[in-house]
Amino acid sequence: MSEDSAVRSSLEDIKSRVEFELECGEISPEDVKSLLTEVEILKVQNENMKARLLEASVATGRHLQEINKLKAHLEQLTEPPLFIATILEVNGEIALIRQHGNNQEVLTQIPEECMGKIEPGMRVAVNGAYSIISIVSRAADVRAQVMELINSPGVDYSMIGGLDEVLQEVRESVELPLTEPELFEDLGIEPPSGVLLHGAPGTGKTLIAKAIASQAKATFIRMSGSDLVQKFVGEGSRLVKDIFQLARDKSPSILFIDEIDAVGSMRTYDGTSGSAEVNRTMLQLLAEMDGFDPKGNVKVVAATNRIDLLDPALLRPGRFDRSIEVPLPDEKGRIEILKIHTRKMKLADDVDFEKFAKVLAGRSGAEISVIVKEAGIFVLRRRGKEITMADFMKAYDKVVNVQEPTIPQAMFV
Repeated sequence: MSEDSAVRSSLEDIKSRVEFELECGEISPEDVKSLLTEVEILKVQNENMKARLLEASVATGRHLQEINKLKAHLEQLTEPPLFIATILEVNGEIALIRQHGNNQEVLTQIPEECMGKIEPGMRVAVNGAYSIISIVSRAADVRAQVMELINSPGVDYSMIGGLDEVLQEVRESVELPLTEPELFEDLGIEPPSGVLLHGAPGTGKTLIAKAIASQAKATFIRMSGSDLVQKFVGEGSRLVKDIFQLARDKSPSILFIDEIDAVGSMRTYDGTSGSAEVNRTMLQLLAEMDGFDPKGNVKVVAATNRIDLLDPALLRPGRFDRSIEVPLPDEKGRIEILKIHTRKMKLADDVDFEKFAKVLAGRSGAEISVIVKEAGIFVLRRRGKEITMADFMKAYDKVVNVQEPTIPQAMFV
């Protein structure tokens, strides 16, 4: 008999005794009080029994869940292992696969759930009987995935001054093959596969790449040459392979390699494992740019300010079909750059960009941008309302002639 049943039986006994004694007239007030106290005690015991029963039910549920988990884990451990294989050919319901490790090629039937989804080059999981169990996603380095540019940099061609001819060549080489490929097909010519931008630092090579990312309707993947130089043997070449595979999977795409001289310099060997790893990474880069694998709608754009250091194998046609020099801006270009960087500024009436552009001869677009910002700081410091010609001249002196001004005083008027 359970404790709950015993409590109920005791209550029934007390009730029967009270009724009998009441009928016989043998019960006293003290007896009634004692019986009521006993009834309250039994009620409390009854509630305690219910609480303990609920706790036992909850514990039983937890134990059942743990038992089910252990059973599932046991079933997983006792299942036969799966192997990775690559699809070589697909012919209707039959696929030719190659198992990794022993390179054994086997014909197997494609299951119904995978019909129409399997293509050559895919990786699949097979059991000991070489039956396809599931499709395995392509392994890719997470470092390659984070190089994909999701948000637009917010730079367009109107923000680049003095480089009209360069922009035209870049758009013909990169944008046009992706947006209007039929133009090349009608002429029977192959579009350029790679574009190398070279020139002095600060001329706008990276800025052009940012404008391409904003304007082109394609996936933009950006990386630096130093990102490909890895610590461990084989890591750099694997990363290059994964990046190009990501570009193919997300095609049409533009792959921008900034500071390519970090990994694409002339091959040398100084006896260290570091130089051997850099050479191995560059060989993988050469193979990806002009290997047996078709690049598809993947355009490679690279930038460097030391083209003299690049390996000749990287510069030959077929890898970088077009080498575009990004020069220092001429006088007209400097005026355009000044107008671009000051279009939101309040300028005084004495500001003469034509005169100031002559002063800026030989300066890059990046230097001009810094000079304009520095002129704004001078106005901010004196709490002024507009930028004067003298502010631009003082900014030029601070940025270019740090020690002592060399600009003729006549230029300040």
